[in-house]
Amino acid sequence: MSENKPYKVKARVISNEELLPGTHLLWLEAPELAPASRPGQFVMVRCGEGFDFTLRRPFSTHRVARERLALLFKRVGRGTGWLAERQPGDQLDLLGPLGRSFSVSPESRHLLLVAGGVGIAPLLFLAQRELASGRQVTLLLGVRTASELYPARLLPEGLNLVVTTEDGSAGRRGMATDLLPELAPAADQIFACGPLPMYQVMAEMNLRKPVQVLLEQMLGCGVGACRGCSVPTMAGLKRVCREGPVFNLEEILWSQVKPPSG
Repeated sequence: MSENKPYKVKARVISNEELLPGTHLLWLEAPELAPASRPGQFVMVRCGEGFDFTLRRPFSTHRVARERLALLFKRVGRGTGWLAERQPGDQLDLLGPLGRSFSVSPESRHLLLVAGGVGIAPLLFLAQRELASGRQVTLLLGVRTASELYPARLLPEGLNLVVTTEDGSAGRRGMATDLLPELAPAADQIFACGPLPMYQVMAEMNLRKPVQVLLEQMLGCGVGACRGCSVPTMAGLKRVCREGPVFNLEEILWSQVKPPSG
């Protein structure tokens, strides 16, 4: 759930690998922050130096290994471009862990995780923890083409992977949501991370299972002060950085949510 007091730390870069074209896997040494992190939470990273990089960027925690944590991100702008150039030994300014994490019911035995593209980032951390606790975990991963598939060598042992590609180059042809009616009945809970259109399609389905989604929005402060990340819900506006980023699927007014910009 949430939420311990966040740490402001200098984390040392251990490795920075271009895992897929334009997508990087960054491992950091963060002995205070890593053990406190929970799946679905995020960190705010200062991506650059000087006045042009005043605002931090949010990144979901991708993996944790004792005192180390990993971030998975796409190189899309100046901030992530700067981050992609970091070398082992460099220091990064981090604030976290922040936000509300995924909540797994003690009675749940089979979890279905639905990832759209780089939405796999927070879900592998969840898979890692729940497989270790003895639960069955299926990951439904949808990408545009086979070259965007997350490397199988890095998947947690015991994970059941189901793949869809839009062009049919791997797995089943189509979108991840196309297979949801087939896979949902066997799941006790469903957890998802992906683009807004994926959530809008899911919201129109009668999945008859509890569904939690991680909402990706541009964040200003990351700690709830600026309210710039507020989204419309059945109970009024809620802040993605504080009341989220994890929400129940049915509580969001999806027709009123604007896609992230920038």
